[in-house]
This record gives sequence, C-alpha cells and structure tokens, in this order.
Amino acid sequence: MKKIATLLLFMCGMAAIPAMADEGKIRFGLEALYPPFESKSPTGELQGFDIDLGNAVCQAAGVKCEWLDTSFDGLIPALQGRKFDAINSAMNVTEKRRQAIDFTQVIYRVPTKLIARAGAGLQPTPESLKGKSVGVLQGSIQESYANAHWAGKGVNVVAYQDQNQVYMDLTSGRLDGTLVLAPAGQSGFLSQPQGKGFAFSGPAVSDDAILGSGIAFGIRKGDDVLKKQLDDAIAKVKAQGTIGTLAKKYFGDIDVSAAN
Repeated sequence: MKKIATLLLFMCGMAAIPAMADEGKIRFGLEALYPPFESKSPTGELQGFDIDLGNAVCQAAGVKCEWLDTSFDGLIPALQGRKFDAINSAMNVTEKRRQAIDFTQVIYRVPTKLIARAGAGLQPTPESLKGKSVGVLQGSIQESYANAHWAGKGVNVVAYQDQNQVYMDLTSGRLDGTLVLAPAGQSGFLSQPQGKGFAFSGPAVSDDAILGSGIAFGIRKGDDVLKKQLDDAIAKVKAQGTIGTLAKKYFGDIDVSAAN
C-alpha cells in the first residue's frame, strides 16, 4: 500500500509540473483563419505574421515549433486542458483573459478599426451605428468591445466563429460593418477582390480595459519556466529587429511600435 501511495503521489506531482519545452519543442495553439496573422496557403501550409514570429522565437529559444489549429474561442480552454503549451494567435492581453491565463511580455500592438462600404459615412460610434448590424469574431476583444459600447445602444452585434463568414455576410448585405484588427481587415478583405467597394471607416476604437495592452503569447497559470523561456527568446527577437521586419512585410505602413 505504501508503494502504491508513493506512486500516486509521484504521478500527481508530475501532473502539476508546468509545461516546458523540455522535449525540444514548443506547441503553439492558433486559429489559422485570420490573415495576415495566421492562415493556410492553398497547399495547406501555415503562413502569416504570427507563424514567422513563432518560428523566430523558437529558433531564438533553440527549440522547434509545433502548431495545433482550433477555433479562437476554444484556445483558452484548450490551453488550460494542456492540448498545447502556448497561444500564438494575435491574442491581446486583457484583464479578463489574465483571470484565466498568464501572458508573456507584450510583443506588438495593432489598432482595431471598423470596415464598412466606402462612402457609407459610418463611424465607430453607437450614434452612427444605431439600427445597423456589425459582425465580429466570436471570443475576440472586438466582440467584447462591440457588446460593451454598442450592443445596448441599438446596434445589432453578430458574432461568428470564422471571420471569413463575416466578410461573406458583409459583401452580401446582411451586415453593415465589421470590427477587426486593422492588418487582418486590410490583408484578409480590403486587399482581396471581394473587398472592393469597402474601406476602413472612421478612426481606430480605443478602450485599453477591453482591447488590452498589446498582443502576446498566452500560457497556463504557473508556467513560470516556460514564461521565462519565451520572454528571453522574445527579447532576442526584438533586439534583432525581427518584429519590425515582419511588421513591414505583413502590415505595410500600419504602426506596431507601441509594443516595441
């Protein structure tokens, strides 16, 4: 019985050890439906800013990257369920999310803007959007912002599991606008054929309590060793100028320097 009890205690202790890249790899969770941050090429290969960023961080840490694709609103539960080690999916650091998980240092920051038909004159305010329908990605900070600032003031906020579905309903006229991270809206829609006739409408929205302080990797509570490993690697990548180089490649002239 003592041997069994000792074995059980050992197994419990092992289960409590924070996830580390002790196998020479870091498993990143993401939703590959949000270009230019992360998406899949026609041949099924992962591509985008966060993919290149993750690979650069893994290289700086001396490990390999592995990627696991899941829905954005399922990323935090999957991380908590130990399906992967960290979230790398354009996730902004917010106080609400900090209640569930920890984060690395902020890596970059991008604005959130409204997209609508060019010339419609819509502004990202409840007064301008009253009676209109705005699509958002389910589980995103854009959904949180729209619900907090617009939903109770006559704006119909519609959540989708896939941002591409938002764009489809926008072009078909079922939506009047969508609230997105500006680079995603530019690359994933406005620069595409289906985005013709649409444009950013009004200034970027602002609410640090909801929109967060910038984008970082999400990690499980208590994974201090992994956090230090990632923070050290992120610092190296920043010092090498990689963040700015990747931002220019994927975001053009959109400024991400607030986090650098």
